[in-house]
Amino acid sequence: MTISNANREMVASLEKIIEIINKMGIRIEEYERGYVKIRLPKEPNVNHIGTVYAGSLFSLADYAGGVLFSSCFDTTRYYPILKETTIRFKRFATTDVTVEASFSPEEVERLNKEADQAGKANWVMEFELKDAEGNICCIVQGSFQLRKV
Repeated sequence: MTISNANREMVASLEKIIEIINKMGIRIEEYERGYVKIRLPKEPNVNHIGTVYAGSLFSLADYAGGVLFSSCFDTTRYYPILKETTIRFKRFATTDVTVEASFSPEEVERLNKEADQAGKANWVMEFELKDAEGNICCIVQGSFQLRKV
């Protein structure tokens, strides 16, 4: 999978929407309805011991939730917020790190209906952040909320 010509403008916009994300070098590698893959480069996200900074790993997961949201929902009608998160570190990240995230069509439909009726809808996602060899570096669980504009 790659980024279709139809989605290139959206991806370019998403990569610049949060200034610190752009400065961290985070890039969307794959973007389609209900699926995203995003990369965090090791440089400039290195900490004092030469591994990927924990705050950068957290930011990658948080950002992935928002990018996935934009692939499925009308951003002129809804916006996402992060309500709560936990991060479990499994191993040091010593390379670039990627995350993949997806929504099923059924989940998108459920969230749209709930938000239309109640003005908001909640969902929980778990992200596995992986190094260049495919090893899980950390697992981030986020509790998100979709809200009507």
